[in-house]
Amino acid sequence: MTTASTAQVAAARGALARGDLQTTHRLAAALVAQAPGEAEGHFLLGITEGFAGRVQAGIEHIGRAVALDPRGEYRAQLARLYSLVRQDGDAAAMLRDAEQALPTDALSLDTMGCVYARLGNHGAALPYFVEAVRLDPRNREFRYNQAVTLNFLGRVEAAEAALEALIALAPDDARAHHLLASVRKQSSAHNHVERLSAAHARASDGRDRLLLGYALAKELEDVGEEGRAFETLRAVNTEHRRTLPYAFDRDAANFDAMEACWPRIAAAKVADAPPDAPIFVIGMPRTGTTLVDRILSSHPDVESAGELQAMPLAVKRIAATGSRTVLDPETALQAAAGDMAVIGRDYLRRAAHHRQGPAGRFTDKFPGNFHYVGFIARALPHARIVCLRRHPMDTVLSNFRNLFAISSRYYDYSYDLMDIAAYYARFDRLMAFWHSVLPGRILELRYEDLVAGQEGETRRLLTHCGLDWDDACLSFHSNAAPVSTPSAAQVRRPIYSDSLARWKRHAEGLAPVQRFFEEAGIALD
Repeated sequence: MTTASTAQVAAARGALARGDLQTTHRLAAALVAQAPGEAEGHFLLGITEGFAGRVQAGIEHIGRAVALDPRGEYRAQLARLYSLVRQDGDAAAMLRDAEQALPTDALSLDTMGCVYARLGNHGAALPYFVEAVRLDPRNREFRYNQAVTLNFLGRVEAAEAALEALIALAPDDARAHHLLASVRKQSSAHNHVERLSAAHARASDGRDRLLLGYALAKELEDVGEEGRAFETLRAVNTEHRRTLPYAFDRDAANFDAMEACWPRIAAAKVADAPPDAPIFVIGMPRTGTTLVDRILSSHPDVESAGELQAMPLAVKRIAATGSRTVLDPETALQAAAGDMAVIGRDYLRRAAHHRQGPAGRFTDKFPGNFHYVGFIARALPHARIVCLRRHPMDTVLSNFRNLFAISSRYYDYSYDLMDIAAYYARFDRLMAFWHSVLPGRILELRYEDLVAGQEGETRRLLTHCGLDWDDACLSFHSNAAPVSTPSAAQVRRPIYSDSLARWKRHAEGLAPVQRFFEEAGIALD
């Protein structure tokens, strides 16, 4: 059998290191053609296929490489590709295999950390990020990943130190500035307003300007300059909104589809539904879902599985639609004709890979599961559903103030006050619909009521979820579990009232939203 020369392999590796994927692909394909029984060509070809978006082809090639030579580097990259297509069980198994013969290069170690993080196991991810930074201290990506994970784990001072080290290396790294602003509330004596203002003024890239603008607005608000903060936020959001091809009609069609599909969901086959009783915490983002998740996961019988995509993906799988979006009207329509128990079992299989402890029950706090209430109720008849509600005006403001995943089209509504208002109004109508067709299945908790009467609302919450009382639920801020949402800093404090009626501080700027809600008949008192 012909073998590849060291020079050919080195050339392909060199092209990959330079980021020249086209050349890497060509050279790797030649390696595979010349020496199909050698692992390196398959590995490099799989890497380029993955980067080109042909992930399944990448999995096939790197899987072949692992079969030929099960080295840690290959396994780490195969785990990454599995995680990209949500084959979380395969990703976790490949990580376990990689740990038997760990790679020694920084990129592979960082990759393993990233896959652990995708699986929600931030404690397992951290040592890999630490070692990757030690091996390659000038790599900005490795340093950022380490800082993010330290923050998720509540190690705020260490996260700040890691971010300052990254900023010293790259003074205009927008992601580092944005994360640093968020890890704690800044003070008049200690803040980064001047540095952020200068960095924002220098930035020309749209994504960088968005990140730096949000960071600046957040710190201005922290130090009491709320008017300037709001105007900064409005300016950066307006600038970014102009780049998006968003129209509310796209989201409205998804809301409409879920309501229209309900008769089919209600009549669908349910063959041997699972007896499991997961707890779904749903609602508009930034309305207290993380707080309730922390309260519930402080109970000894409950663990948080985080914000899972398991239900949307289970629905998408049974629908078998070819669209690139997870949620769309065609997917809802096709899934409604499927066996709901299959959806339930697929959901539980996916969720299992995100569970860490021995608790018998778990929470899923993906807020957007409010779209899927009908599927949840039928696919998991013993599931408990808790919907968080917050004053409509505060909900709009909190969505406007928070920078969600920039690349996710799911959050395109959040850069314009009136888009958010329209989205909220349609959410409100959908929740009213779910209550009408599923009476008693959904507990609504008002954030304001939880702040005003923590124990009483917590008792009501636990009763709905079928849980006995436990005092630990009142001390949710002592919960040591990682938090991977924008509320990480807030939920490590006892309940506070700082955010109640915040919208009134910006009543003039929010006047069009108030008029919209009044005309839509949405109560604001």
